[in-house]
Amino acid sequence: MRFPKSGAWREVHHVIFPKGYADAVAKLRVPGGFVLVAAFLWFSAPSGASLAAGLPVSILGLAIRAWAAGHLQKNLSLAETGPYAHVRNPLYLGTLTVAAGLVVGARRWELGVLFAAVFLLIYLPVVELEEQHLRGLFPTFAAYAERVPKFIPRFGAGSGRFRWSLYRKNREYEALLGFLAGVAVLVWKMVAAHEP
Repeated sequence: MRFPKSGAWREVHHVIFPKGYADAVAKLRVPGGFVLVAAFLWFSAPSGASLAAGLPVSILGLAIRAWAAGHLQKNLSLAETGPYAHVRNPLYLGTLTVAAGLVVGARRWELGVLFAAVFLLIYLPVVELEEQHLRGLFPTFAAYAERVPKFIPRFGAGSGRFRWSLYRKNREYEALLGFLAGVAVLVWKMVAAHEP
C-alpha cells in the first residue's frame, strides 16, 4: 500500500487499521475484557515479590487514568490540560500501565502476550476511531495532534485544574474497583498456592 507523502497524509492521521475492521473490533472491547479477566484468573501465579514489583506499576497507571478523568469533558470540549498536555490518550496509556503491573504481579509472560495482542488488535483501532471522531468534533484537534504525541508522553509545562466532579462523572472509580478486585484475586491465589 502506498502512502501519500504530502501534507494530505498528515490529515489522514497515520491510520493503520481499515475503518471496517476498527468498527468491528470496537464491539469486541467488552467481550475481550471478559476474556482477559478469565485468562488472568486462570493463569496467574503471583508471589509476594511479583506483587511487590507489579502493584506499584498498576497504581501509577490508575493515577494516570484518574488524572486524565479529572480533565475530561467528553464531547463537550477538547481536553488539552493535565495529562492531555503531554499525551493525547492518557486513559489508554494508564490502562496499559495498569495491565503491565498486573501481568508482572501475575508472574505469567503468556498474559503479557495476550494483553499486548488485545491492545494492538482491539484497543489501538478503537483509539484511531476515537481520534477520527474528535477530529470531526473539534476543529482544533489537528493542531493539537501535531503538538502532542499519541502514546509516548512529551514532558513540559501542563496547565488546568483537576476536577473531582469530572472524575466521578467519567466513572473512573470503576477502574479503581476493578483493580482492587484484580489485586484481591492475586492475593487469594498467592495465599492458596502456599497453603498446605
